[in-house]
Amino acid sequence: MPTITIEPATASRFDDAEHALTGGGDGPSCQCQWWMLSSTEFNRTTKPERLELLRAQTGDDLPPGLIAYVDGQAAGWVKVAPRTAQPRLARTRAYAGSPEPWDDPDVWAVSCFVVRREHRGAGLNAALLDAAIDFARAHGARSIEAYPIDTRMGTKVSSNELFHGALSTFVGAGFREVARPKPHVVIVSLTLA
Repeated sequence: MPTITIEPATASRFDDAEHALTGGGDGPSCQCQWWMLSSTEFNRTTKPERLELLRAQTGDDLPPGLIAYVDGQAAGWVKVAPRTAQPRLARTRAYAGSPEPWDDPDVWAVSCFVVRREHRGAGLNAALLDAAIDFARAHGARSIEAYPIDTRMGTKVSSNELFHGALSTFVGAGFREVARPKPHVVIVSLTLA
């Protein structure tokens, strides 16, 4: 049985964060900056510039996400941070149904998962989500929100679209549905305090 550990993406773990992000999906080009920049800003930056933004964020007091390790090898990533630190979430029309005020720094969001291809199907998303909940709680979050995909709705969903996570993973962690802006897009919430 492989050993799974999850650690904050600090400056000393930047290379591991980069390795986790480059194993499939849009992680290599995005560098987990999609929710951090406006559409115009994102389109104006290059991959090397987004890489440097992530590098700088790993040096912040609050790490930008968590890294999953399988037997010591970086294998996955989850973006978890206050929603106010992910400004594009508030500008995403599909998420307007959130019952929480967008300027509340005590509401956090899990907004992105990346699992390297060779580690998919091993339950890393669930492990990353559990760690994200603990991380948010430890940093004073009152509530944590996410925007997963309901794969049961019959809508064709590419593996890249699953960077939001699957609804079943969030339900399994105790989240409740608070809005459904599209048949396959769900807003879920978990009260922490």
